[in-house]
Amino acid sequence: MLVLAFDTATPAVTAAIYDGARVLAESTTIDARRHGELLIPAVQAVLREAGATPRELTAIVAGTGPGPYTGLRVGLATAQALAAAAQVPAYGVGTLDALAHAAGMSRPFIAATDARRKEVFWARYAADGTREAGPFVDRPHDLPAELPVIGAGGLMYAEIIGPGRVVQDAPEHPSAGALAAIAAARITAGAELDPPLPIYLRRPDAQVPGAPKRVTA
Repeated sequence: MLVLAFDTATPAVTAAIYDGARVLAESTTIDARRHGELLIPAVQAVLREAGATPRELTAIVAGTGPGPYTGLRVGLATAQALAAAAQVPAYGVGTLDALAHAAGMSRPFIAATDARRKEVFWARYAADGTREAGPFVDRPHDLPAELPVIGAGGLMYAEIIGPGRVVQDAPEHPSAGALAAIAAARITAGAELDPPLPIYLRRPDAQVPGAPKRVTA
């Protein structure tokens, strides 16, 4: 098994090659404005480091968000294009699921990423990283009060969420290695995987202009 995974739903442009047991190569760059410029070089770098070619891949996996419209589309469109060229299946895995997978928590928790507009994307997870509810988009003060919070969405609004609730040493952004590990485990188990389609929790900022107003004399 050889899985190429990447995610562009957060400021982290992350790509990895996973062989079913371990991460062979991984690249992560934090830059919220250059997803389109950074993703393909990152994919090329991890393929080169792992000594693999696209034709050797078992599957291509992209993070499905939730996330800002433009960045999220970069990863998902790339996954579909690369999968068609390499003639391998493309799958989607939730970005918050990848963040939760790498957290190493021992009790139920919330994973949260920045949704901009002073909001966070979040979901609730069991101690083993299984998603129990979500994803949602809300104001930080609306997060359930009884659970610890991991991720950049928690760190950005730690004062609002409350003292002691945000886990400081948990991952801030999702990793492609975690994304690939989730997908590989599901493939091995014969479980159904989601298609590489985006999770949008609100409309994009850009809107198609309406018809011009009629001006009368």
